[in-house]
Parts: sequence; C-alpha cells; structure tokens
Amino acid sequence: MAKKENGSVLPDETVMNKILLIRGQKVMLDSDLAELYGVETKALKQSVKRNPSRFPDDFMFELTENEAEILRSHFVTSIN
Repeated sequence: MAKKENGSVLPDETVMNKILLIRGQKVMLDSDLAELYGVETKALKQSVKRNPSRFPDDFMFELTENEAEILRSHFVTSIN
C-alpha cells in the first residue's frame, strides 16, 4: 500500500494502474504523481526544477510530440 502525504493509504492497484511503460521504462505522468501527493502538477514540476539535487537524475523526462500523441490516442481508445 502507498501512503499519501495526509496519512491515508492508497490501494496498490491505484498506484499500479497509473504506471505506464514508455521507452522501456516504467513511468508515471506528472499529473498522476501530483494527484497522489495531493499537490498541483505545476507545484510538483517547480519543486523538481528548483531542487534538482533532491531528485534522481532519471526522475523526469519530457515526451516527444509523437509519444504524447500516441499516449493521447491510447487514452481516447481506452475510454471509448
């Protein structure tokens, strides 16, 4: 079980369902990670940029336009 900042516990399935495989790496979208920590996506990104030494080198990367489009089409397909 994953523990939220407010002390509540999330089921493992909630976290596992937010993990995606991109470039052969298991990743989470910034919006999902921010939601799990109870912060705004903008605040999470600012924290990473302002305090890079607090995060591993491979903590964050940006998707290419093609990867983002594939991801968007995947979500549209899974919703319909």
